[in-house]
Parts: sequence; structure tokens; C-alpha cells
Amino acid sequence: MTESNFSGLGLHEPLLRALRAEKYDRPTPIQERAIPKLLAGKDLLGIAQTGTGKTAAFGLPILQTLAADRRRPEPRTARALILAPTRELAIQIGEALRTYGRHLSLRQALVYGGVNQRRQVDAMRRGVDILIATPGRLLDLMNQRHVRLDGVRHFVLDEADRMLDMGFIHDVKKIVAALPTERQTLFFSATMPNAVSRLAGSILTDPVRVAVTPSATPVERIEQSVYFVPAAEKRALLAEILSDPALDRTIVFTRTKHRANRVADQLGKAGISAEAIHGNKSQGARQRALEGFRGGKVRVLVATDIAARGIDIDGVTHVINFELPNVAEDYVHRIGRTARAGADGAAISFCDPAEQAHLSGIEALTKRRLTVARGEPTRQAPANTNRKQARPTKPSRRRRSRPQKARRAA
Repeated sequence: MTESNFSGLGLHEPLLRALRAEKYDRPTPIQERAIPKLLAGKDLLGIAQTGTGKTAAFGLPILQTLAADRRRPEPRTARALILAPTRELAIQIGEALRTYGRHLSLRQALVYGGVNQRRQVDAMRRGVDILIATPGRLLDLMNQRHVRLDGVRHFVLDEADRMLDMGFIHDVKKIVAALPTERQTLFFSATMPNAVSRLAGSILTDPVRVAVTPSATPVERIEQSVYFVPAAEKRALLAEILSDPALDRTIVFTRTKHRANRVADQLGKAGISAEAIHGNKSQGARQRALEGFRGGKVRVLVATDIAARGIDIDGVTHVINFELPNVAEDYVHRIGRTARAGADGAAISFCDPAEQAHLSGIEALTKRRLTVARGEPTRQAPANTNRKQARPTKPSRRRRSRPQKARRAA
């Protein structure tokens, strides 16, 4: 397919030119279904995970609508507000919108915590067309009267379920209360627990509902295995596995910030380039780690679940669960960092005796038993019986797909 598929959605030439330059040749399902409705001014309830193309699905019509209406924003206001749960996701959305809107001369600002607010205040002084923000810092600037929301005509709430998980739901409600009643609202969530469903119902007006999943789910597309190993032996096993050069861009997940630091330090002492990323790191340190990982200078990124949410980097060959997550759904989010843009990927999990209940929950959710790479569970549980036993060797060398720009808008 060619870019005419995007033009068939009603997008104008400046946006098509930007998409063509990025070699985005066809819309994803959520883009095909959402863009025409959003251009018509409808509210949207999108049930979609990272990797489905939702940023372009909401970003392209907002950019086009703002460009067509050349009114200037008033001081300290924004014409469109995009609310994201993490700094990393806010930054990635900002980068994507700059790419898509490179020919439109629209002003945008990023507002998030962990950095000095002076530049953010300066950026908002004249007003902007698009404001991308995290809830805490946005409320701070609103309370200081550096930001007004009375000019917002387009509001996007991204990853609403993660907002709930991170305790931002009350902040979100305060922000929504400050928005004009007359506006277009776009609401995105990967899951719809009751609290999120109630929030959606309270802020959307006659929305179009679009529910999509990635073209192939992580469970279907990713080679998954488990090593039964005592906690004290995990560090040595990690170094052994990473001695295989086939694992050349790997994300290692831990449950705590302290463990992430420890693992990254130990890998560094073993001669493996690694950086930790978590909530206690400064924004500058987190960005440097991500840029090093994206550029190939850092081979291993050691991350906690919240810090990794929204990270979308092509070419991740392996995900290693140094510690299994307490929540089974987080396992799916973790392994979804690999096998992107059609590339191969593998997920390796370490399971000590205390984590076997977590493993059972993961297998129940995914309806798939992980292939045993080494060892056996010390306490057999019904979900762990009759496993397929793999040869106790290191992960097979996988041919890495070259990092390339996604063929679809992300």
C-alpha cells in the first residue's frame, strides 16, 4: 500500500508529506477507524495498547484541525492538551507530533516533573497550540497560575489505566474539572477496569468506540522461556546469558528501584554496558540512558515497570525478567518491548521458589506454559505440571532484524 491510504482518511498534504518522509506507508487499524471520526469532531473511546499506532491516530487529526484554525492561543493557554502518565511517554508523544507536524508551524510545550519548571513556565507564557503534560506538574503550574485550561478544545487522556495504577486518578479529575465543557475528548486505555470505565463515562460525550490489539500479540509472536533458579544464583545466570552476543539490545526488568541499580552496577563490573532507569533517576539521567540504549552505546537497560511504560524502541532483541512481576498483566507489558516492527524477539524469565505463584498467574493469563530452559519448580503447582522441557542451554542465537523505521506510523 502507498501513502494514498492516509490521504483516503482525509489527511492534508503537509501531514502526508511528513508521513512519506518517515516511510509510513499504510495506516494501522486504529488509525483507519479513528482518524476520519476525529476529523469530524467526534469523541473517542480507544481500547488500545502501545504498539497499535494510537499516537498517530489522535495526533494527526489534532494537528490538522489546529492548522486549519489559525487562531492564536492566549497567554498561558493551550488549544490542545495531551495528558500522559509518565515523563518518557510525554516526551515520546512530543517527538512524534513534532515529526508529523514539521510543516505546520504549530507551537507545543512539554510539562513534566523531575526538572526545573522555569523553561516550562517560559514556554507557556505566550500560549501554545499543543500542551503535552504529566498530571502532577501540570497541576503545580495551574495552582501557580502559570497554566490555564480554559482555551483547550481538544483533550487526550492517554493510558488511563496506568494513570489509575500510579495513583493519578484524583489529579486527572481535578484537571478535567478545569477544562471547558465544549471540547473534543479522546480517551485511551489498554484495559477497562471499573474505575477507568466510570471515568470514561463521566468525561466522554457520545463517543465512537474503537478496540484494537497489535497485529500479533506478544504471547503469539515472542519466544518465551523460564529458568527455575534460586534468587542467590540469578546474578550469575544473568551474566552467563548475556555472554551470548546475540543478546545485543536487551531490557532487564526488576521489581524495585534498588534492585535495578544493583543489577546495572553488577553488569557494568562484568564488562557489560548497562544503565538503570527508574523513578528516582533524574530526568536527564533517564533520557541519557534511553538515548544510549536507542543508539547502541548501552547494550542492557535495567528497568522497573513504571519507568519502562511507554518506551517504544525498535530492535530490542530480548527481554529478561530478572524478577517476575507481582501482577500478571505487567508481564505482557514487559515482553511487549521486544518483537516490534515485525522483528523477532525472545522473553526469558527467572523464577525462584517464592515466585512460582506469580508464574502460575502469568501462565493462566496468557493461556500458555513457558518452555523450561533450566531446572524444575521446587513446589509443583497444577499450572506448572506437564511442562515442555527444553535443552538446558543458553538462548539460541537469533538473527536480529536491523533497526529500521517502522513501516507504520507509531
